[in-house]
Amino acid sequence: MPRWYVINTRPKKESQVERLFIEGGFTIYCPKYVREKRVTSFFPGYAFLQFEFPDQFQMVKYTRGVKRVVGNDAGPTPIPTEIVEGIKSRERDGLIVFERYGQEPAVGDEIEVVEGPLKGLKGIFRKEVGDSERVMILLNYVSYQGMLLIEKDKLKKI
Repeated sequence: MPRWYVINTRPKKESQVERLFIEGGFTIYCPKYVREKRVTSFFPGYAFLQFEFPDQFQMVKYTRGVKRVVGNDAGPTPIPTEIVEGIKSRERDGLIVFERYGQEPAVGDEIEVVEGPLKGLKGIFRKEVGDSERVMILLNYVSYQGMLLIEKDKLKKI
């Protein structure tokens, strides 16, 4: 029965290795996420591959772009299926999504800034701006009312 293992790829070869294993009929998982508006590997230089050890080990080890299969002198170290499934469960539309501070706020929700120089400020979530990485919040303090643009991942819903 095939088990999950971690393979270490040559630098920036994750996509090439993924394509080769898919073409070879293997099940491979290379988690990805959006960083600075670009899709990038969640674990640069690594991927999860399902194969039979020791039957398919040589084929995997010598696939173009593979640096090594993670393990020790006794062989590759199997990864529990729950680990891979746990990572996959954080995906939306094929990309890992970070919900760093709990539930994502919606328009009208009371929010608090949880990091950066404005940490501790509270306001009302007004709208998403542009590509939804930045949001507009309404600040309402004693003698000041104003709008603020801030990165969405620096907020939490109260």
